[in-house]
Parts: sequence; C-alpha cells; structure tokens
Amino acid sequence: AAELEYESVLCVKPDVNVYRIPPRTSNRGYRASDWKLDHPDWTGRLRVTSKGKTAYVKLEDKVSGELFAQAPIDQYPGIAVETVTDSSRYFVIRIQDGTGRSAFIGIGFTDRGDAFDFNVSLQDHFKWVKQETEISKESQEADTRPKLDLGFKEGQTIKLNIGNMTTKKGGAAKPRVSGSGGLSLLPPPPGGKIAVPPIPPPSSTAIANHVTPPPVLKSSNASSADILLDLDAPASTSKAPAPATTDLWGDFSTASSAVPNQAPQQSNWVQF
Repeated sequence: AAELEYESVLCVKPDVNVYRIPPRTSNRGYRASDWKLDHPDWTGRLRVTSKGKTAYVKLEDKVSGELFAQAPIDQYPGIAVETVTDSSRYFVIRIQDGTGRSAFIGIGFTDRGDAFDFNVSLQDHFKWVKQETEISKESQEADTRPKLDLGFKEGQTIKLNIGNMTTKKGGAAKPRVSGSGGLSLLPPPPGGKIAVPPIPPPSSTAIANHVTPPPVLKSSNASSADILLDLDAPASTSKAPAPATTDLWGDFSTASSAVPNQAPQQSNWVQF
C-alpha cells in the first residue's frame, strides 16, 4: 500500500534561512532572538510534500535541487514542528536522516506571508488526515454491525389488498354499469335529468274525427237493459233510424254530421 501512494506538493517557498540553535535548557519555548539571525548557517529552498498521511519538510538547493535536510511530520502541531515564542516568521523543525539520527534546527522566512503559507499548508494536510481517519473508523464500525435482513424467509408470503382502494375524497369507488354487448356504461351524472322526446302535435284530421261522446241521459222510458242492447248491437243496425224516444245516440250522430268535412290544412310540419 505504501508503494502505491504518490507524493504531492503542498507548498514551495524559494527563500528560507537555516540556523543552528542552542539546546533547550528549560521547558519554555524557543526564542528566535537567541539565534544569530543576521548570519544564517544555510540558505535555500523549502518544499512541503505529503505521501499518504505523513508530511515532509524538505530543504533543497536553489539551483541543483539537491536535498540538504528533511523533516518527516506525522502530527501538527507537535514535536516535529514548533513555533517560537517571540516571532511568527521562525520555526523549529526536527530533521532526520536514513540512519535514524535526528537534530533540531531553526528555519525562518524573510516575508511574513511565506511563514503564513507554510503554517496553513501543514494545518490543511492534517485536517484532511483527521477526516480520513474518522471516515475509515465509521466504515469499520458499520461493517462490524449486524446487517438487517429484509429478505423473505422460506415459505413466507405477503398479501396485498388492492380491491378496497378508496377515492381521493375517502369514498368507495363507484361500480360501472355493464350495458348490452359487454360494454361498460357510466352511470348518469348526479342531479342530471333525462330529456323526454317532444310529442308531435295532433293533426287536424285526428282532431276532427275525435269527438267526445255525450253523457248518457237517464230516461224514464228507457231502462238499463235497453242501453246494454244498444251498445251490443252490430254496426249495421246502429245506422237505421230509430225513434226519438229510444235513440240515445241521436244527438251524437247529429253533431258529427253537422261538422263539415274540412280539408287538412297544409303546415310546415314534416310527418315521419
């Protein structure tokens, strides 16, 4: 895994001064005023790189790029990089060689902005390392937790009741009325009225031939049996003249004969 990691450059500063510092005599921090700031022991270029979770402060030659010293940093702030108590442009770093030997030296920047960039590049890197550590820890905890099994067991079934679906208003769905031919007919709209086809007006001929028979008058000379005999008589006998006292339909015949035969008037109605 270490071989697959690549090295990335976090910060590059072309001018940096290196100082030999006296050993620390107490627990108090380093002071840049104790160094010979006007006479640096070495001057070159500083590069801050990262490989995996480890950052490296590399001091290189300005022209050839040859490595002068290197300080691996696994924590910031920490013992590998410390700030001085009397200035923000100077730091104390712990350099190491391949044999395991280490030493503390002082570095300083002429421009205060270069010192700020150096400090921020280290802070951003280790902030990213902290986030990656938390994410990997959460993923490991999730893997160790028992997983929820939502699959069906053998022989387990579920039942869906879709037939009792309700409408949006909460009422039950209205059934469709099945008409002839297997077609589904919708019920009439609520409150609607079925239109009745209009009845055509009767013709004038039908009006002329339709005469309401007069009421039967009671006579002292005619009995109820005579009335029944007159109703049951055939049509041929009804046309014969009868006495005025016994002919109950005389007035009706007179009234119908008095009405002249009127020719049917032409109208704009079309008969079907």
